[in-house]
Amino acid sequence: MNVLSLTKHHGLGNDFLVAFDLDVDDPRLDLADLARRLCDRRRGIGADGLLVGSPADGYAARMVLFNADGSRAEMSGNGIRCFAQALAARRGDLSDQLISTDAGDRLVRLSSTSRAGTIDAAVEMGTVTVLTEPEGWERLGCHPDRPVVHLGLGNPHSVVGVDDVTVVDLAGLGAKVPQVNLEIVEPGPETTAVTMRVHERGVGITEACGTGACAVAFAARSWGLVAASVDDVRVHMDGGAAVVSFRPDAPNVAVLRGPATYVGSIEVPAP
Repeated sequence: MNVLSLTKHHGLGNDFLVAFDLDVDDPRLDLADLARRLCDRRRGIGADGLLVGSPADGYAARMVLFNADGSRAEMSGNGIRCFAQALAARRGDLSDQLISTDAGDRLVRLSSTSRAGTIDAAVEMGTVTVLTEPEGWERLGCHPDRPVVHLGLGNPHSVVGVDDVTVVDLAGLGAKVPQVNLEIVEPGPETTAVTMRVHERGVGITEACGTGACAVAFAARSWGLVAASVDDVRVHMDGGAAVVSFRPDAPNVAVLRGPATYVGSIEVPAP
């Protein structure tokens, strides 16, 4: 029987399966169905997404992401750190990696840690752009005085400022705009930090979201939740904290820093 080798990783609890032995361009492979089956937490291995890696000229690799529901997503900040960890193990080094994604090129810089199975990674996430309001946004019923912004990190985000992220029906709100990643954010606990929760497109509520952390950090600086002079914004999420950095000469360009942890390896029947 032919088998497919996978590794599992997580970035602050946002977990992914990584495969390098699949051809994402092969029309005979239904990778959307494979992602749904493998990511199922009761009948499969369980994960928020499937990352498929392949060779690409001029790059360390190409990365394609399928969400747990089988939809194809442009980018994941936690996912690319997990992918980079898997690629580093495959290559046998922690050299910088230029990775091709559906959202464009992303440079990842890796460093070792004292924690077993964990590396740290800094990802150049690109320019944060302002998007138009997504279709159906009025269904959320946000008060007109509540801060709201719609941002792009290669994928779409809607960020809403709230008083307390723990009391919001995030699952109910996220279901009303399933085509975007929905983040709710409150200030603190530190003066240079914010706290967020996220409902991810194609997945649901997750413990962390890297692109969402970048969107929230950008919004927080523009709203004054942290001072605009703060270059490094710590973003607390259910699964832990990541740091989003902005340079004074490039205030719209985000760099995401956080861990990636190896969980294990598994072989499954090849599709």
